[in-house]
Amino acid sequence: MDSAEVVIAGGGIAGIAAAHELAVELGIGPMMIVDDQPPMSVTSDKSTECYRNFWPGPDGAMVALMNRSIDRLEALAAATGNAFRMNRRGYLYVTADPTRISLLRATATAAAAQGAGAAREAGYVSNAECGADGTHGIVDFSRYPTGSDLVTDRNLIRRYFPALAPDTAAVLHVRRAGWMSGQELGMQLLQAALGRGVRIEPGRVTAIERDARGVTAVKLSTGTRIATRRVVLAPGPWLREAAKLTGDDLPVLTELHTKVAFHDHRGVVPRDSPLLIWADPQALGWTDEERAVLAEGSESDSVLLGELPPGAHTRPEGGSGSDVALMLWAYDARPVPERWPPAFDPIFPEVVLRGLARMLPGLAAYIGRAPQPIVDGGYYTKTRENRPLIGPLSTPGAYVMGAFSGYGLMAAAAGAELLAAHLTGSELPDYAAAFVPARYADPDYAQRFAGVGDAGQL
Repeated sequence: MDSAEVVIAGGGIAGIAAAHELAVELGIGPMMIVDDQPPMSVTSDKSTECYRNFWPGPDGAMVALMNRSIDRLEALAAATGNAFRMNRRGYLYVTADPTRISLLRATATAAAAQGAGAAREAGYVSNAECGADGTHGIVDFSRYPTGSDLVTDRNLIRRYFPALAPDTAAVLHVRRAGWMSGQELGMQLLQAALGRGVRIEPGRVTAIERDARGVTAVKLSTGTRIATRRVVLAPGPWLREAAKLTGDDLPVLTELHTKVAFHDHRGVVPRDSPLLIWADPQALGWTDEERAVLAEGSESDSVLLGELPPGAHTRPEGGSGSDVALMLWAYDARPVPERWPPAFDPIFPEVVLRGLARMLPGLAAYIGRAPQPIVDGGYYTKTRENRPLIGPLSTPGAYVMGAFSGYGLMAAAAGAELLAAHLTGSELPDYAAAFVPARYADPDYAQRFAGVGDAGQL
């Protein structure tokens, strides 16, 4: 029978970051990562691969977690020659509705109060005026502003962001934000962990054995049994199923999120752009014939005839020679059962293109004649308040690191550090209590989050 100091169930960014933290940073071993899929292949490479420290409340725990994670990512970028191509382009929230400016202002003010940096409305400085954008090579992140800049001067908006719709009323540029190559980040961490003796074991954890002291072993779908006193559950979309092996019923759900990549040969999405996010709800401009077809279709098709939520977003992908743009919009986000591999709605690329054309009118030239897109996506596993689960489960020796929704890449560095503190009994940061599963035993917890909704989900 095999044995390990720690068994990690899941080879996505959460499991890999946990293995790296425990083996490389703390020297714990031997250790195994157990997964029946290749590393980073289920959800971790399916998002826009972005990061931000701009999060809603009702407290500053998410901002604190993300600030710590970004600190660690920046340090890793410096130490590796920016092997995973981290930049600081920012997020740009865009509205054409003057009545929504107050909402952007209030959101920025609240984020500033929670530690995301100052909320400014004067003295805007572009990324180009800060220095190189840092998509490739070593980035001096200290040259970039933090906080956010609300710009309502339409002349300034046209000067700095000429591709946006002419009726754009305001933009909010969140500055400690950007993106990276998630696959390269994951491989950087994984290779270092493998170099410290971490093993990858194919299969899925199907049973967790226990005695009076807690975890004693795990059984795999392959028939392998591994003796261990500590197991970390980081299985992505299968978190709720896995937690039942320790007797825990975690309040998580899964949503299928779709990503489109296509060749923007017209150059509509600026290659030096931040992540662009349309902050207004909208109804799509279908023709009468298209509306008739959608009305006769499925329930999900008929939804497209009404007002759709904010959040359509896009960014350039690749280096200076690339013309690829990524497009996402969670207009259809809803709890779904996990099926692998997932199936995607064939109309999604057309819908997200039409939605983004409201923000970037140049994209309208592609409607009905877009280059063949690449459609991908994955399951986002989340709690009802969209905060992760990091910490001990009810069985001694069992821990969870999951429910990272679409922000696992940005949160994994601090999440792994927090998990390691729980596992080793080290001092916990102030924000630790906000992410432990035991928080749901607090009768006041649900009330504090009433009305928060998706809490920052894009």
